[in-house]
Amino acid sequence: MQAEQQQAILTIALLAAFADGHNDEREREHIRGLAQSLGQDSGLDLSRLYQDVLFKRIDLASVCHQLSSEAERQFAYEMAVCVCDADGSTSAAEQQFLADLKTRLALNNPTTTLFQQEADTLAAAGQSSLPLFKTPPVNAVPTTQPIVDQAALDRRILKSAILNGALEILPQTWASVAIIPLQIKMVYNIGQHYGYELDQGHIREFLSTVGVGLTSQYLEQFGRKLVGGLFGKVGGKWGKTLGGTATGMAFSFASTYALGQVAKRYYAGGRQMSAALLQQSFTETLAPAKDLQTQYLPEIQQRASTLNATEIMALVKGK
Repeated sequence: MQAEQQQAILTIALLAAFADGHNDEREREHIRGLAQSLGQDSGLDLSRLYQDVLFKRIDLASVCHQLSSEAERQFAYEMAVCVCDADGSTSAAEQQFLADLKTRLALNNPTTTLFQQEADTLAAAGQSSLPLFKTPPVNAVPTTQPIVDQAALDRRILKSAILNGALEILPQTWASVAIIPLQIKMVYNIGQHYGYELDQGHIREFLSTVGVGLTSQYLEQFGRKLVGGLFGKVGGKWGKTLGGTATGMAFSFASTYALGQVAKRYYAGGRQMSAALLQQSFTETLAPAKDLQTQYLPEIQQRASTLNATEIMALVKGK
């Protein structure tokens, strides 16, 4: 895939990220920082591209025209669907964007329809697997301090990280839609260990405060693989290759592990950490987590080899 096609696909992904117009300032900052970082790594002027998309100086029709092969167009559409599904559902504006994109990319095949159905079903399952609201309020303090088996909790966090690393490297692009719901479930379970009953709204706010943006996380997964040349032709279409090179960039292992460790400190300490301290703790934990990723690479690969659509759905739905 040439630089022109890479940039076109990243442009479509960014357009999808801003399709509903509801990104808060933190998410926009996450995306801006990601564009800057990816641009430095790839040699593409993605910072300018980010500004062009943000201020609507990009024409979707001209971008789609740069993708000549059906495989590239299909891959661009799949990325857009995953980005739109990042928050668990697609808004009316996002649905309209995807319909327009599908028409402009001339994708009328059953594969496209099936992919969107699978991704949307997975996102909806994640949205409904945990409570949206809780009573008593989510900021209620436990009346007693529970005894927590720290070693067992660490094992659960590691298991979650391995699973999400495995999901990221599967050749099926829609599998990545499960990563954020599983991160939310992990934080929910950590809070329960320390006596907190949480809802999805609180956890999503926690993720955003820490620095794990919902939309930007998917953009990072796909963007780094795309500019790093880790997507290739698989069965006549563009997709992730399950191999050593791709697994070396399983970003979701490190982010999930770091998120779990920070959540553990936060709830163990009575939710007293400031936003700045949460962000600092996540950044500091992310670096050693990336080293752990190399150590656990065989486990990530092994877990990926056993996953299928039925199990992934069950994991997302399971309480």
